[in-house]
Amino acid sequence: MKTKIIGIALLLVLLAGTGLGCRGGSSEAQQAALENVTLYYWRVFDDDDDLDGIISEYRKLHPNVSIRVVKKRFEEFEEELVQAFAEDRGPDMFSIHNTWIGQYEPLITPMPDSVELVYHEVQGTLKQEVVAVIRENDLMSLGELDDDFVEVVYDDVVRTYKASSSSKSENRIWALPYSVDTLTLFYNQDLLDAAGIAEPPSNWEDFQEHVQKITLLDLEGDIVQSGAALGTTENVERAFDIVSLLMMQNGTQMTTDSGSEATFAEAPEGSSSRVSPAISAIEFYTDFANPIKVVYSWNENQPSSFDAFANGTAAFFLGYSYHIPMLRAQSPKLNFDTAPVPQLSQSKTVNYANYWVEVVSKNSEDSDYAWDFINFAASAEQVDSYLSRADKPTALRGLISTQLDDLDLSVFASQVLTAESWYRGDDASVVEEAILDYVDDYLSGIESPERELGVAQSKVNQTL
Repeated sequence: MKTKIIGIALLLVLLAGTGLGCRGGSSEAQQAALENVTLYYWRVFDDDDDLDGIISEYRKLHPNVSIRVVKKRFEEFEEELVQAFAEDRGPDMFSIHNTWIGQYEPLITPMPDSVELVYHEVQGTLKQEVVAVIRENDLMSLGELDDDFVEVVYDDVVRTYKASSSSKSENRIWALPYSVDTLTLFYNQDLLDAAGIAEPPSNWEDFQEHVQKITLLDLEGDIVQSGAALGTTENVERAFDIVSLLMMQNGTQMTTDSGSEATFAEAPEGSSSRVSPAISAIEFYTDFANPIKVVYSWNENQPSSFDAFANGTAAFFLGYSYHIPMLRAQSPKLNFDTAPVPQLSQSKTVNYANYWVEVVSKNSEDSDYAWDFINFAASAEQVDSYLSRADKPTALRGLISTQLDDLDLSVFASQVLTAESWYRGDDASVVEEAILDYVDDYLSGIESPERELGVAQSKVNQTL
């Protein structure tokens, strides 16, 4: 980040008994230096104090800036956010899911190339004075974003922008993350040991074999012990993510290269098959809930996949790093561990990214400070304190090696370089519903899988 002093605003002299005095400089600069700035920042999931260290460091540079973090419940977050903007009382900064950027574009502003801020500096030797200066700071460039962050971040947060109807479109950064999470394999060590399985599976073929060994049915065919909590939608945590992962691993091209059109219902170019690989991926997924399949280990009558794993009745569960503290809180004696998510043999490694990004409101009166803070907080020098407090995997290439020895985060950090996401439209909820409805229909015995997948694709295209 480059910094250029563009003018001395004033001298603020520390006067005994009178606090902060001022002399010199333009009236505009004086006013800017004396004004306090309060940034309201809405977030979800994290503890209230996870950013305290970063905020404290930022205020050393900008003592006139206060940042009030407001934690919102996930279930109420979007509704309260939309209501706040409708009433013109929205926050300056807020967090959104990486698949929501398109949906919130009308309410947010992209990162500018540079910002102008007031800095307070102590100058002088015999007589020290606090000098307020206005500086122009260059913010993160597209090249720096590409170099510093893992690839999925660039793909998600860089979007086109037109300042006006007559302006030329340009690529701009719309958001920055502090962390990137990836889907991983949780396993119950005691259940694997009892089944004579020494190590968790690294590929889906071994995964299927392990599920068969672990799953137990009673005389009536009811599931007593589940090898894997997979196959349905309503009671499988983040079923959409899992299905998307399987589709991408199986070679499905989810969208065109530009992301402007969904293509997951189509066969890949040059393929001898006329059927989309998405269908075989969905068949693989639903087999775990199909009673006539040898891998049958789950059905809609089971509890949530998280609860089944937490209470020790399911051996495998696909989840994220945030599930670790949840499991320890709910089942402190559960002997579980994590492993990289299984891959297809002899195929490129594909992992699935699920994370939150930080954005700035279009209506913020202090958007320069807001964007400067997000840049500051997301930097390697600062974000490490947040990652340590929140126990989250990094989004920065340069910090991956520091997490590879962390017992909780090593698996997630090892997967982040190959993590992908695919939806960049303006209504992620419609897309999830379209995909999961298709999965339910497939499990129920769909008559024309190809045609109905095309219908799902059409629903997705209406949001792109």
